Amino acid sequence: MPRPFPAFCMTGARILRDGTLLDAPLSVAEGQVVDAAQPQLDLSGYLVLPGIIDLHGDAFEHHMAPRPSAPFPFETGLVGTDRDAAANGVTTAWMAQSWSWEGGHRGPDYAEGFLAAHAAYRPRMQTDLRIQIRCETHTVDQKDRLITAIRDHGIDYVIFNNHLDEALDLARTKPEEIVYWARKSGRTADEHMARVHAAQAQDKDVPRYLCDLAAAFDRMGVTYGSHDDHDAATREHYSMIGAKICEFPTSMKAALVARAWGDPILMGAPNVVRGGSQSGNIAASVLVAEGACDALVSDYYYPALSQAAFKLADNGVLTFAKAWEMISTRPAAIMGLADRGTLDTGKRADLTIINADTRQIEATMAGGRWTHLCGEVAARVSDAPARLSVAAE
Repeated sequence: MPRPFPAFCMTGARILRDGTLLDAPLSVAEGQVVDAAQPQLDLSGYLVLPGIIDLHGDAFEHHMAPRPSAPFPFETGLVGTDRDAAANGVTTAWMAQSWSWEGGHRGPDYAEGFLAAHAAYRPRMQTDLRIQIRCETHTVDQKDRLITAIRDHGIDYVIFNNHLDEALDLARTKPEEIVYWARKSGRTADEHMARVHAAQAQDKDVPRYLCDLAAAFDRMGVTYGSHDDHDAATREHYSMIGAKICEFPTSMKAALVARAWGDPILMGAPNVVRGGSQSGNIAASVLVAEGACDALVSDYYYPALSQAAFKLADNGVLTFAKAWEMISTRPAAIMGLADRGTLDTGKRADLTIINADTRQIEATMAGGRWTHLCGEVAARVSDAPARLSVAAE
């Protein structure tokens, strides 16, 4: 049988509530934030923040295959991802799994295997790990298979990608990149380009395909959007078919159209931390400053989420409270997660606890269970009454 939930009242910490850091107590019990009095846990010197909600991350790929030629079992990768997310304050996360003409770890066969492994691992999850499907636009022949996989596995988030133009451009300008791309999927460059041209032959059928998928997603209640919109026309096209999430727009024009249409705009936290895009696209901090970014995501690196919130505050772009909302409150609202994203009474007890001096995440609680404990917080919990230190089996 599962052990009881921890029940305690955190005192001495600064709590993020109502858009402000407050010197106030916070109680949790039975997996929720509560008002009732509880045994006290002194967290002086710490920030207690809503758990991080990550809407797009592919760091899990490094746990699945630490090297392209060295894959590990799905279960091993999921355990590693679970622990990695928790250690970085993440309580809910979408792993961005491709569904692409490229095949290999981005193909439908791999995706179906990953979906099945995820379902089997679910009872053991600490972090609320979910799957986002990154659907390549030129997978027309996979429509029924894709819809079935999304329905059968309860997928709630799909993003449209188009890497075909990139492949065609690289073949002309940087053929050595095609060799590397092909090698990652265990193919020769010629075999890879054969797939590229086969996908290109579907061009005329893509618009109807995307509309058919959009209609199916609407029926199933799936949230969907697009990735790497490079101009205003592209974002407008996706918005008109219902693909409202605008992930990583590569230009200000695309972002401004998304803002005008009321479409949520997501950018990568590593872009903020590193001071710009590794691909030479628009800087995320510029969009944040212009009010043209609603949420930050891990992209490929979980630690960047909390680091980005501090950097935006340090640089005077946003207050820390508003910056943290970009990785907690706003993502929850975008995905319609009414039970999390704030520390209001009755919400899930999803907490990220940070040492105010070192800015290190020392504890994470997801759904009222400790998923990560280290440093001084771990010592204080260990020294506290037994009811405080109860964890999930």
